[in-house]
Amino acid sequence: MKELQDPRFRLLSQVKRPARYIGSEIETLSPKELGSDSVTVCLAFPDAYELGMSYLGFQIFYRLIKSIPFADVDRVYAPWPDMEKLLRAEGLPLCSSEWGLSLKAFDVLAFTLQYELTATNILTMLALGEIPLHSDERRDEDPIVIAGGPGAFVPEPLAPFIDAFCVGDGEVLFPPLLELLRGTKGMRRDERLKLIAGLAGFYVPGVIPVVPSSVKRQIVMDLEKAFYPDSMLVPLSGIVHDRASVEVFRGCTQGCRFCQAGMAYRPVRSRSPEKVLALCKSLLRSTGWEELGLLSLSTCDYRGLLSVLDGLFPLMQEGIKLSLPSLRMDRFSVELASRLETARRGGLTFAPEAGSQRLRNVINKKITDENIKETLETAFSHGWERVKLYFMMGLPTEEEEDLMGIVKLANEALRIGKANKKRAEISVSVAGFMPKPHTPFQWEGQLPRDELLERGRWLKARSKKPGIALSYHDPDQSFIEAVIARGDRRVAEAIEEAWQRGARFDGWTETFSFSLWADAFEACGLDAASIAQRKRGVEEVLPWDHIDVGVDKAFLLSERDRAYAGSISPDCRVGACLSCGWHLKGCRGGNSDCPGRV
Repeated sequence: MKELQDPRFRLLSQVKRPARYIGSEIETLSPKELGSDSVTVCLAFPDAYELGMSYLGFQIFYRLIKSIPFADVDRVYAPWPDMEKLLRAEGLPLCSSEWGLSLKAFDVLAFTLQYELTATNILTMLALGEIPLHSDERRDEDPIVIAGGPGAFVPEPLAPFIDAFCVGDGEVLFPPLLELLRGTKGMRRDERLKLIAGLAGFYVPGVIPVVPSSVKRQIVMDLEKAFYPDSMLVPLSGIVHDRASVEVFRGCTQGCRFCQAGMAYRPVRSRSPEKVLALCKSLLRSTGWEELGLLSLSTCDYRGLLSVLDGLFPLMQEGIKLSLPSLRMDRFSVELASRLETARRGGLTFAPEAGSQRLRNVINKKITDENIKETLETAFSHGWERVKLYFMMGLPTEEEEDLMGIVKLANEALRIGKANKKRAEISVSVAGFMPKPHTPFQWEGQLPRDELLERGRWLKARSKKPGIALSYHDPDQSFIEAVIARGDRRVAEAIEEAWQRGARFDGWTETFSFSLWADAFEACGLDAASIAQRKRGVEEVLPWDHIDVGVDKAFLLSERDRAYAGSISPDCRVGACLSCGWHLKGCRGGNSDCPGRV
C-alpha cells in the first residue's frame, strides 16, 4: 500500500492520537489536474487537529478554493510535541494532510489566527515545513505566507513572520489574491508582495507603512449570496465540535464593551430561514452527521430561528440532534433549548460575565438580576440539573462587592436548582479580563498576575459548597495572551525567543510553561508587564491603529465614557443608531431594513 511506503507511517504508533495525522477524512476532494499557472494553497491551523477540524472557516475555504478553476487546496495542523520531536529526529518535514507534500511545495501557506497563544506553533510549522521563519529571508520559490482571522486585527507581534495579513472575510479576500498570484508567477517575491499590498484588505508589513486606518477590513455584505459549502470534511476520529454547522448570521449588535468580535464583526448580516434550512438538509445528507449546529455570536438573536426550528422538527423526530452554542439569559432562550433533547443532557451554559448589576452596566451586558433569576427558575423547572455560568474578574471598576456578587449568584443558582430538583450542579468558570484592541476598553490595562491570582483564590475559597464547582483561568496564560494581543513588533522577538526555548501549545495547560516566556522576555529586554498592564492615553497611537475594522475610534471612546458612567447603550436593532461607523458604510442605523437588524 502507498501509505505503508510513507516514512511517516512508522511514526504513528509512537504518538498520541495518530488519527491527527492520517488525513483520510470523508468528503475530501481529489487533487485537480492543474496547469503551470495554477495556485496551490495549504490552509494551516496552528493548533491541534481536533480544534482545527472544528473550525468552520476551513470547511468554507477548503471548498471555496476547490471551486476556483485554477486553484487547489490542502490542509495542515500543528503537530503535537511528540510528533514534532519524531519528525526532527527522522529529518522529515511537516507535510499536508491529503497530498503529503512539504509545506514549502505550496504557492500559499495560509494561517488562521484564532487565539494569541498559538503564536509559537506558527513558528514550529514554518520550521518543520522547511520555510524560513522571517519574511525578509524567504526566496522567490518559497510560499507566500498569509494570515487571517481575528489575530490579523492586531498583526504587529507576528509581522516579521507573515508576508501578508488578510483583514476581513476570506470569501472576499481569497479570490482576488489567488487571481493576482496566478498572474504573477515567475515574478520576484518583492514585486509580488507590492502588488498584494495594493489589494483592498491586505496588510503587507514589508511594504505598507503603519499609518492609522490605512488597511480597511473587507466583508461580505450579502451573506445570503455568499459562498457556503454543501458538504464538509468529516473526521474519522472525535473532534471538539463533531457535527455539521451552518452559520445563520455574522456580526452582533449587543455592544458588550469587552467583546472584540461584537465590535469588529459589525454589521450584522443574515441568511434567510429558507437558505439556512436548505444548507442544513444538504449538509446532513452529504456528510451523514447526526448532529447539527446553528452558529453565530448570539444565535438566539436570529429572527428566523423559530422558522428554522419548525423546518428542522421532522429531522429531529428522526433522531437528528440540534445544538445552539450560545444562549441569552432569558425565558425565551431556555424554553427554546427545552425543545432540544441534546441540550438537556449536556446542561445549559450562560454568561452573566459580572456578578453585580452595576458592573454589568459598565460592560453593557444587558441582563438584570431578575433576568438571571427567571432564567434559572425556567431552566431547572424544565428539567435541567446542570448549569454552567461564565464570569470575568479584573473588569474595569471592579470592586470586592462585584466579586462577591459572583459567589451570591452561584449560591442563588444552587438554591433555585435544589428547590426544583433533588440534585443540582452549578459550574462556575472565571476568566481574567483582557482588554482587547478595537473595543471601548482597548485603552485599559490588565490587572497584574498576582492580583488576578488573588481574586481567583478569593472566589474559590468562598465557593466551597457541595453542588458548586468554581474554577478560574490561569493568570499566567492570561498575561501572555495580553502581551501578544496588545503588543507591537517588539513582541515578535520574544515570541521567537520563547519558541527557541521550547514554548509550544501555550493554550494547553499540560504544555504551557510560564518560565520559558519569562526568560524570553528577560533575554529580549522586553517590559512585558507594561505592554499588558499599562493604561494607554486616548491620544496615543496604538499598535493596531493602522487596521480599520469599520468601527470609529470616536464611537469606542464614547462607549468608554458611558461605561464609566454606568450607562447602558441599546441594541441598535431595536433602538436608535449609535453611529458606530457602519452607518456611513452601508448600515442604515435603526431603520427596519437596516443590515444591522438580525
